[in-house]
Amino acid sequence: MGKLRFLLALAAGKGLARAINLIDPSRGSNLPGELALKLDPDFIRHIKGPVREKTIFVTGTNGKSTTTNLIATLFRAAGVSAAVNLEGANLKAGVAATLLKNTTLGGKLKTEYIIMETDERYLPIIQKELPCGQLLVTNIQKDQVQRNGEPDLIWRKISSVIDPETKLYVNNEEPYCAALAEQAGKALRYSVDAHDKSFTKLSFYTTTMPCPCCGSPIRFEKYNIDNVGNFHCTGCGFSSAEKPEYKLEQISYAEHSAVLASPKGEIALPFKYDAPYFLYCYAGALAVALENGLPVERVVQGCGEFVNIGGRMEDIQAGSKTIHYLRMKQENPETLQSALDYIAADPKRKIFMLGLDELTDFHPHYTNTFYAFDCDLEKLVQSNVERFICFSGTVSYDAALRLVYAGADPERITVLPTNDDKTILDELARWDADTVYLITWLHKFYDLSKYARTHQGQSAGGEN
Repeated sequence: MGKLRFLLALAAGKGLARAINLIDPSRGSNLPGELALKLDPDFIRHIKGPVREKTIFVTGTNGKSTTTNLIATLFRAAGVSAAVNLEGANLKAGVAATLLKNTTLGGKLKTEYIIMETDERYLPIIQKELPCGQLLVTNIQKDQVQRNGEPDLIWRKISSVIDPETKLYVNNEEPYCAALAEQAGKALRYSVDAHDKSFTKLSFYTTTMPCPCCGSPIRFEKYNIDNVGNFHCTGCGFSSAEKPEYKLEQISYAEHSAVLASPKGEIALPFKYDAPYFLYCYAGALAVALENGLPVERVVQGCGEFVNIGGRMEDIQAGSKTIHYLRMKQENPETLQSALDYIAADPKRKIFMLGLDELTDFHPHYTNTFYAFDCDLEKLVQSNVERFICFSGTVSYDAALRLVYAGADPERITVLPTNDDKTILDELARWDADTVYLITWLHKFYDLSKYARTHQGQSAGGEN
């Protein structure tokens, strides 16, 4: 009976996946996985052929999708088959949907490897259904406190799946990540050397984090990205390793190149993307590829071929103005800081639009903007911003006040206590600069993008 249930679930899921592909091939969907699990709750367990040592999970707060996509690119360049959830469907239904697409009609896995992005909260649940032998952790940081609570809670969830049979890849310069290394049978540290975009920070609003080992303050020598860099604990002495197994060095943004110091020697590599957080994605993915025996020349080829998934940085054309949208995870100071630093690095005269709003994960909704106070905005304020536009139905004044605390002239700040698209783009049209940067929630970006496409002549890009 159990086998018949599984085969029925497999056939139904495959049929639904084919139907979705016929309707819209570009659409990733959990629905086939949800259907399969509804018909057979043990669907994932019943897949034949997964090998634990060749099942690789990627988890953590930030960078999961990019790192998973990069690992998949390196394996593909080496001609190694893998079932991968590239659409970012990282809960149980997404894993089931990916597996059913990569199995025969009899339920046998068709690929040599399984490479899965897994949500950090649901990792223990997925691990029970599909045990991984290799686990890469990108970072463990503040994120969606209503769901996740403190990073300590996520650390414990990840720690609970690590055992002596686990090969663990950890970010050497992120304290919570690095503290996991003692849990695994084999731990490999991946690292990024200080580079031209590394920085220090010390201001009234600068915060640090408690040591995951003793609770004393962590001090960073330099930040490669926010809360990631060579560190030491002021109490117990816990620190980033001096000689990690894999380290990106000689980083040149001008030449888009770096050298990986590894057990296989030094490897010269190209990289396309110049946002600093990408370097950790490269370092982690390269560690996984080389540890699994992929040929060095194919790994280098894969780095050159890598194209990141869409949706992280997109443009809206509004008349003569180009609005650069930088996607961030709400309530996540690290992604917000990375976006702010990217904007500050652009020397052009620009307009900065900030659309923070009410957080609506589930009830009770709330309007706390603590994550903006965890960030340093001074470099942004000093970076040739012609106009700051703060909008939202709930916290536009809070956002404007944070800019004032960072040194912005109140006379250069427009506050729009609304989410009305026309009002926002009409205000944008009043100012001269054609380079515009936007930080807001994804759904608001879609609303503004749609309105700009259909009302360009009426609402944006007009003369001052």
